[in-house]
Amino acid sequence: MLTRLVSAHAALAVMIAIVPLASPRAQAPPNDWPLHGRVEGETRFSPLARINADTVKNLGLAWSFTTGTTRGLEATPIVTNGVLYTSGSWSVVYAIDARTGRLLWKWDPQVPRATGAKACCDVVNRGVAVHRGRVYVGTLDGRLASLDAESGKVLWQSVTVDQEQNYTITGAPRIVRNKVIIGNGGGELGVRGYVSAYDADSGTLAWRFYTVPGDPAKGFESPVMERAAKTWTGEWWRQGGGGTVWDSLSYDAELDLLYVGTGNGSPWNQRLRSPKGGDNLYLSSILALRPETGELVWHYQTTPGESWDYTATQHMILADLTIGGRARKVLMQAPKNGFFYVLDRTTGELISAAPYTEVTWASGIDMKTGRPIESPQARYAKPEVIKPGPFGGHNWQPMSFNPLTGLVYIPALDASFGYADDPTFKPGSPGWNLGIDFAMVAGPPGTVVKPPVGSLLAWDPIAQKARWRVTHATMWNGGTLTTGGNLVFQGGGDGRFVAYRADTGAQVWDMNVGSAINAAPITYEIDNTQYVAVMAGYGGAMRIGTPEPPPVQGRLLVFRLGGNARLAPLSTEARTRPAAIPVPAASADTLMLGAITYARRCMACHGAEAASGGLAPDLRYSQAITFDRYDQIVMGGALAARGMPSFKQALMDNELAAIKAYVLTRRALLTQGKD
Repeated sequence: MLTRLVSAHAALAVMIAIVPLASPRAQAPPNDWPLHGRVEGETRFSPLARINADTVKNLGLAWSFTTGTTRGLEATPIVTNGVLYTSGSWSVVYAIDARTGRLLWKWDPQVPRATGAKACCDVVNRGVAVHRGRVYVGTLDGRLASLDAESGKVLWQSVTVDQEQNYTITGAPRIVRNKVIIGNGGGELGVRGYVSAYDADSGTLAWRFYTVPGDPAKGFESPVMERAAKTWTGEWWRQGGGGTVWDSLSYDAELDLLYVGTGNGSPWNQRLRSPKGGDNLYLSSILALRPETGELVWHYQTTPGESWDYTATQHMILADLTIGGRARKVLMQAPKNGFFYVLDRTTGELISAAPYTEVTWASGIDMKTGRPIESPQARYAKPEVIKPGPFGGHNWQPMSFNPLTGLVYIPALDASFGYADDPTFKPGSPGWNLGIDFAMVAGPPGTVVKPPVGSLLAWDPIAQKARWRVTHATMWNGGTLTTGGNLVFQGGGDGRFVAYRADTGAQVWDMNVGSAINAAPITYEIDNTQYVAVMAGYGGAMRIGTPEPPPVQGRLLVFRLGGNARLAPLSTEARTRPAAIPVPAASADTLMLGAITYARRCMACHGAEAASGGLAPDLRYSQAITFDRYDQIVMGGALAARGMPSFKQALMDNELAAIKAYVLTRRALLTQGKD
């Protein structure tokens, strides 16, 4: 079937030709970067071309700004009227002179640090929106704030979530028809997803669209939710359901349609969420809503019955293509599930779909039904190694589309994951609400899997195939920017910022900036000088289980032709080998229980084998007093205010003792220089 689909796509390419981009706001001021994706169609293409494939060799640092933070930086800056607005860890907002890097003002929303325990993937923020002299930002603890763009003064704040539940906001708001559109996160921790619209002037809630149905006994918010409930079974609402709108939004002004990408199920494991199956609408879906009312116009579900953390919250790009001799208004997305989708954005009709990375959970997409053709092992009735894993074939890092080359530039991933039922799953337990056995992430015993690979993929959305690919040294890399200068910019997990030819992928410039880059770059022009800017600061989901050197301070880096500013050395958190402390004797069975229980309960925050990448303390460096207080900390919640919840409802006393013995053993290896 997959071979037939690929052949069909090749034949289709003969009939299709690309035309110049005609998505909404395509005529946005070329010198600025006024919106999250520069235009409302989220193309992340700039027509600026002073910096081009020939001149980029002269690119140098114009200035840099240090945030003073050591957590993830994922924001796309906004530039308008000579000011650059961006956000950092803990939802702090910065207004900076875009010519010089001088700080104009800073707003710290003072997010309670305990909120960090609710954030699946670091205390990040992906940016702000600027509209009519105001700056809008969502904070990690679920507030939406409006700030005066000149002074940073708070004009209004609205709480958009139940702060007693495990909701967070990490995504950037969008402004549509004088409404601030914002979603939320928390799908890993048992919440019900929704997207909301607030009046940009007053902060008053205009409408809210829930993405999954709630408790039928309480009634449904709309006929749409009542119909969606028929695709669920069991008592899904007791576990939240998921479907959070934690990132992707796009808007077509001509059609007056707001496009919303929805997230994974909660729990991930459908057998625990909806035991008799069903599509579970509207998980992992693209929704087209009326921005004035929140009315659903159409939907397309990329992964029916989602059970793998295959979110459809990845960026949605709007463009116009000519198909079969007639113009088609299309929406393009490369969600986590590994297939690249081209939809008619007027109707939601599937035009084409093909795998952009290795996919084993499905053999293809049925073009008659639009549904995936699932592989026999997809539902992991027994432990199975499946591609893509929960990091996806493409994660949150934005892709971009260049109308001059006709290519989409994807920060692609190739990574496996061992899926298996969690035999210890307890609904409502502290920590992640997944139903997946993290002790099996590397696959069943004896499994050999390829190491994960990251790449920059130039994808032809018409022919549905790769035109070129650059394989990276690291799996986790930054988003992309493409320009009229025949360039693609991307930062890497290896600390390099690189420019490639957009047509061929040939590298034409690079600079080692000293810290990994997750965020997507932007470009803007002031006084006939073109700049390229990017946030550099390692963090986010990949840092959870990847041991790294001590984190370095985050920075905003801005480049121009002829730039000669010096890149100041970054201060790092000094870390010395911990002093040895006595390790009580523990049996092999106890250590095995500790390793397995740690993987199931602790690894999501503290890293594989107790070696944190920095989102939470590396437990191997804990002092003796910490181990003396293990019961108070782990079971009693003594450090809840710092983000460590109580696990009294999730752990037995013997499991706690086993975890302690396991961590002490891992610590001892470190002190002996063996780890």
